[in-house]
Amino acid sequence: MPWREPIEVTAEERAALERWARRPKTAQALALRSRVVLACADPGRIGRRQTDVAVAKDLGVTNTTVHKWRTRFEIDRLDGLSDEPRCGAPRRITDEQVEAVVTRTLESTPENATHWSTRGMAAALGLSQTAVSRIWRAFGLKPHLSETFKLSKDPQFVEKVRDVVGLYLAPPQHAIVLSVDEKSQRQALERSAPVEPMRPGRPESHTHDYVRHGTTSLFSALNVATGEVVGKCMRRHRSAEFVRFLNQLDAAIPATDANGEAVELHVIMDNYATHKTDRVRRWFARRPRYHVHFTPTGASWINQVERFFAELTTRRLRRGVFKSVPALERAINDYVAQHNRNAKPFVWTTDADLILDRVRRRCERTSNSGH
Repeated sequence: MPWREPIEVTAEERAALERWARRPKTAQALALRSRVVLACADPGRIGRRQTDVAVAKDLGVTNTTVHKWRTRFEIDRLDGLSDEPRCGAPRRITDEQVEAVVTRTLESTPENATHWSTRGMAAALGLSQTAVSRIWRAFGLKPHLSETFKLSKDPQFVEKVRDVVGLYLAPPQHAIVLSVDEKSQRQALERSAPVEPMRPGRPESHTHDYVRHGTTSLFSALNVATGEVVGKCMRRHRSAEFVRFLNQLDAAIPATDANGEAVELHVIMDNYATHKTDRVRRWFARRPRYHVHFTPTGASWINQVERFFAELTTRRLRRGVFKSVPALERAINDYVAQHNRNAKPFVWTTDADLILDRVRRRCERTSNSGH
């Protein structure tokens, strides 16, 4: 192979090539091409071993690779190191067809259904089902999914949101924040046939019908700072049972902390009637260290103990089989005890302004909402 003259590169080109060549992870193809050009531009290398074969051997690539990128750089300079557009089949779906799919999906419904399917949209516009599916994925459209929402009509909604969220994000010093609620009327359900366990290639299966053996209610208080839960199962769900639970809660929490400071208790509850009876009001009035904070009406999602109830249902109750109420209560108590052995708090990250801004935007999108 004949001698090759060194490639001449400007200072700006050399700086760009050296920067690309140092890339540790990304764009490794461009990094290799840059190293090839830098090697071919090194007069010392050319004078010592004058052929592309020597450069290829030093860099561990083929002679063809060195020749290709050296030639591309000599013709197109830095732009020549980028990948050229590859040949392929031309697009068969036009921008107008894509726009038609997106517009019809968002602004219309089929005559005989509440939402479009890929097959229905494909038949309506003369496209393939695969094409419609790809367009929907590209634009994040999922007509088969639907979500629910509820707008609170509480006239003090803003004040209550700021009050509760403020306790989560910045709790008072020498105070414990408790999220209190009940998981009421939990049924002890036994399936009408034994559950078939999971097997390779087949999930667990059970009958859709069941036998009811009674109900119980779980009264719970979640310590927002530690994630620990105080819980008690009771057969009835009245203010009398709620006061009994409050007595248990009061006995479980000391009056002072490790430094001898008096401990204040901030209790977050929803607006359930059981929480507002005269008996409950008198109980709190006799205990000045308790400060009650009510969540907005119709906004139980802001009560953190609901997150604990959701995990209890998902992990232990929904697929459980209970032949009696005591069996159900033992399962609940065991779950609470195990949760407390490795308790972790739920981290609240959304501030009140963000919540209120989301509610405002929802109200603006909802016509005749009355908010």
